[in-house]
Amino acid sequence: MSTSFPQSRRFRRRLVAAAVAVVLTAGTIAVVGPVGAASAVSYPSWDDVQSAKASASAQQDKVTEIRRLIAGLKSDASAKQKSAADAGTAYQTAQTAFDEATLQQQKLQGQADAAEKTAAQSEEQAGQLAAQLGRASSSNVTTDLFTHPTKSGDLLYELGAMSKLSEQADGIYSQASQDRGTAQALADKSEVAKKALGELAAAAQQKMQAAQSAAESAQRAVDAQSANQERLESQLTLLTSNASDVEAKYKKGVQVEKARQAALAKQRAQEAAAAAAAAASAARSAGTPVVVAGGTANSSGWVRPSAGYQTSPFGYRVDPYTHAHALHAGVDLAPACYSPIYAAASGTVVFAGNGGGYGNEVVLDNGGGISTAYGHVVNGGIMVASGQHVEAGQQIAQVGSTGWSTGCHLHFETRVNGAAVDPVPFMAARGISV
Repeated sequence: MSTSFPQSRRFRRRLVAAAVAVVLTAGTIAVVGPVGAASAVSYPSWDDVQSAKASASAQQDKVTEIRRLIAGLKSDASAKQKSAADAGTAYQTAQTAFDEATLQQQKLQGQADAAEKTAAQSEEQAGQLAAQLGRASSSNVTTDLFTHPTKSGDLLYELGAMSKLSEQADGIYSQASQDRGTAQALADKSEVAKKALGELAAAAQQKMQAAQSAAESAQRAVDAQSANQERLESQLTLLTSNASDVEAKYKKGVQVEKARQAALAKQRAQEAAAAAAAAASAARSAGTPVVVAGGTANSSGWVRPSAGYQTSPFGYRVDPYTHAHALHAGVDLAPACYSPIYAAASGTVVFAGNGGGYGNEVVLDNGGGISTAYGHVVNGGIMVASGQHVEAGQQIAQVGSTGWSTGCHLHFETRVNGAAVDPVPFMAARGISV
């Protein structure tokens, strides 16, 4: 399960590290980042380290201090990342429970509606038979038998037929009663299930918020580690060796790393673009439609969230990762690794972090009770933050294979009032084919 964080933030951390390296003070350097528990920690400046070399005891004390700081950074980041992973798994479990319960309630309601229709038909049939019996009651037949004795054979036959009709009526009334009871029982079950959905929905929402908080806490810890550990290790080298140009090498290393990260991001974007172009060319050669994603929203305000053809539909299946029969609450679209993921509609980011089995995930509130979710984002590939507004067609992430995944793809979900619905008809109703 992934515990890594967005590439854009990683890039920002390198810039922070560079900034920290050149902010020299006579005393200490505080943690760069949001105000919190970590901001109370102070870190030695290069001047502090250089001064400590003048005394063997001061040098040893500074070595001990720096090693303690490095260990603390590692421990805090590791603990916060584990908490984020655990919170993400709890969120995923709660969301899955809500999705499954919603489908079950909808199934019960469908059965209850069908049973209600059957019961109504049975009662109508019973009513029609009652009317028929009322028009030709046994007392009328008996009267005819006495007043028209010459027709006694026909009348006795009619009397026997009415007896059979009465027996049939009893059966129809009994079936109507059973059908009504079945309809009521299913309606009651559906109502109970519907009431339970509220608690499950609240639990899923609460777990998602907890997972977001844990992800942000972990990100702060990772930022602090990235911004300070490399500098501290370089300062440790300065204290424990005869090297005199450690600070200069550290600053140069920061710039080299920044350039390397930028080149890597550019390379990945080029590879994704080349893969998309190759796929489009192959599709044209095969005479199949070219899948276009992102771009300008259609008249309904929606776009396709990624390129790639659907590799797994919505519904119950044997999960290829867990090998368990479980609900697949979205559709999988499989373009190349690092391919762009776009916001399917404008909205606000309500989750951006570790989503347990969803891997690195982004969830957008698109308004009107509708939300969309984008899972298995590549490590470092989330390009938005919680609370941020995005437009339809804006790139929000990159395709990856984090979480419960066996290969690069986008797990795309559409949710109505928090519960997953099949994205294929949902998007088709908005003019988008997935």
